[in-house]
Amino acid sequence: MRLTGADIVVNCLKDEGVEYIFGYPGGAALHIYDAIYNQGAVKHILVRHEQGATHAADGYARATGKPGVVLVTSGPGVTNTVTGLATAHMDSIPMVVITGQVPSGLIGDDAFQEVDTVGVTRPCVKHNFLVKDVKKIAETIKKAFYIAMTGRPGPVVVDIPKDISAETAEYHYPRKIEMRSYQPRTRGHGKMIKKSVELLLSAKQPIIYTGGGAILAEAEVPLTRLVDKLGYPSTSTLMGLGAIPARHPTFLGMLGMHGTYESNMAMYHCDVMLAVGARFDDRVTGDLDKFAPNARIIHIDIDPSSIGKNVSVEVPIVGDCKSVLEDMLELLEGVSDSIHRSAVDDWWETIKGWKRVDSLQYDMSDTVIKPQYVIQKLFEITKGDAYVTSDVGQHQMWAAQYYQFQKPRRWINSGGLGTMGFGLPAAMGVQLGFPDDLVVCVTGDASIQMCLQELSTCLQYNLPIKVLNLNNQYMGMVRQWQEFFYDRRYSHSYMDALPDFVKLSESYGHVGIRVDSPKEVESAIQEAISMKDRLVFIDVITDPEENVYPMIAAGKGHNEIHLKPSRGEIENRELA
Repeated sequence: MRLTGADIVVNCLKDEGVEYIFGYPGGAALHIYDAIYNQGAVKHILVRHEQGATHAADGYARATGKPGVVLVTSGPGVTNTVTGLATAHMDSIPMVVITGQVPSGLIGDDAFQEVDTVGVTRPCVKHNFLVKDVKKIAETIKKAFYIAMTGRPGPVVVDIPKDISAETAEYHYPRKIEMRSYQPRTRGHGKMIKKSVELLLSAKQPIIYTGGGAILAEAEVPLTRLVDKLGYPSTSTLMGLGAIPARHPTFLGMLGMHGTYESNMAMYHCDVMLAVGARFDDRVTGDLDKFAPNARIIHIDIDPSSIGKNVSVEVPIVGDCKSVLEDMLELLEGVSDSIHRSAVDDWWETIKGWKRVDSLQYDMSDTVIKPQYVIQKLFEITKGDAYVTSDVGQHQMWAAQYYQFQKPRRWINSGGLGTMGFGLPAAMGVQLGFPDDLVVCVTGDASIQMCLQELSTCLQYNLPIKVLNLNNQYMGMVRQWQEFFYDRRYSHSYMDALPDFVKLSESYGHVGIRVDSPKEVESAIQEAISMKDRLVFIDVITDPEENVYPMIAAGKGHNEIHLKPSRGEIENRELA
């Protein structure tokens, strides 16, 4: 059966089991759009900006575990995807982005809407392809999905010139693909796994530290079993929240710049550290010279380039987190639980002392809405069962601190790149993946305006997302840093001309609710959730000067963590 290149693309997506493709049409991609029009298996979601397409596909992938798929045109269509590609690449999210290109004969001539897609995207993708022969389309797309989903996942770009999408060829989609230059390792080395177990059992002050890789590997079951077996304290990066239930008795809370006092102090003083699918990001480690100075480190990661990249590791294990943890549990089967648990009793007593500091406490108010209170109420009302997306800033940190994630893939945020505007389109992808579940986008007045146009997409596809806008009239995290490190010189962090978000959301055909008082918070969230078939935008006017605590300043160690100052300390600072 001979098909056009465009029809081959669509048939590849069908055979790959793709349900949704997020995109925006344009000249170089029109043959493919025409092929989409003539079928119904792959549903196209028309976004209002190509960046929105990448974030929506990203959110879909993070929540479902399936690859997100994007289709855009050449030139500005491609360049508008770069932020979304970099976001997915930093957080290891599987995506396949199909881009139209000018006809083959015009490549390099500065043709209308031409850009060097391969060159532009190379630094922010796992791999990319330029298809030069219609007979190679099916094989290339199969390779793209294989590369995106295996090893350390990531986005892959397939660039298809317009003439190639018009030519015809026999269609055959490969059932499997083999690439001699790409053979990711999944099983860990047995000798290293045995050594890691021996080291763990020798620990007196251990900690188990998990990252986003544990969630991507779907390793939550063996991870929790390991924590139960050993009884060791555990912590998580921003990206790893939910891999171990937040209410698990061993869980100390999030680690890093805005992590809990007990998790950061435990990391600083530990003697053995097991890192599972984490890459030792600077927001976690702080000053590398002060990072866990007495720790012997075991590092499990499927990406060999991540091991030893930032910190020295005593026991490196390259492999799939789930597989490696299962192998470790097998070695631990014959070991008595009481032996290693009693060995760390003193360590737990020390940690309990740090816990008594209560580093997430904040001052409640009857007149001003505290953002922490809003997130706590959201958690109570939803019982932790919502999918929560976020943008980037203070609201993101408060969501991570106060919404206690009990399950993996429920916390959807841009960790590595820190992309403002991510939250709303990501929520669209999550809602499409789970149409019957509650999806809440926690955002801020600055971030939401980055991709606000996607409210139109939400209306077109009847996506009943709940947008929770913590409106403090500032670029909150920028203002916080300017307060701490720039003597309160609030250079361009104040939002001088905010829209009326209620009227704005209503103009898009949605429901808007404004909340000005703490006593209105709970009823507003409940009212929004009760409207199961409507997008509801809740504009919550919060304390403009509330800061995120705890905080470790850039370049400091875990032992130099700053807690929320007491009221007396604040007053003294004001007088000074």
